[in-house]
Amino acid sequence: MEEQPKDFRYLVRVHNTDLEGQKQVHMALRKIRGISYSMAHAICAIAKIGQTEKMGALNETQIQKLDETIKNISEIVPEWMLNRRKDVIDGANRHLYLGELEYAQEQDIRMMKKMRSYKGIRHSLGQPVRGQRTRSNFRKNKGKGPGVIKSKEVKAAQASKEQDKKK
Repeated sequence: MEEQPKDFRYLVRVHNTDLEGQKQVHMALRKIRGISYSMAHAICAIAKIGQTEKMGALNETQIQKLDETIKNISEIVPEWMLNRRKDVIDGANRHLYLGELEYAQEQDIRMMKKMRSYKGIRHSLGQPVRGQRTRSNFRKNKGKGPGVIKSKEVKAAQASKEQDKKK
């Protein structure tokens, strides 16, 4: 194990997220929800920080530069790299992170359900949305019920119910 500098930090806070200091910068940035592999590489290149440097070895100015780059990324990178292009509400191109990204996804699903699109109906039924087959998969029922049960287990469950009724 290599020796760390004495000002090495094991937790680095970037864009309201704690990142591991022992990881390389491009890998640590991917822990921020909304930053993909290619976006992490672009952020490192724009901020002029080596991708293979350890996150904990960065000084305060480099961390601030990373944070500023992440905040202004939608004006810097080409629009095809952004994760929210041509927003339905205002038509803007932007890149969303963390809670904003989750909220936007929830709103999109809610809107699809409300207008009863095919994908919205599939979401509301708990079925696969993107055309997967359902014969053998997707029978888990997500905690709402038994799903697929073996016949011996069904008979045992019915027998225990009948015994409970007799008591």
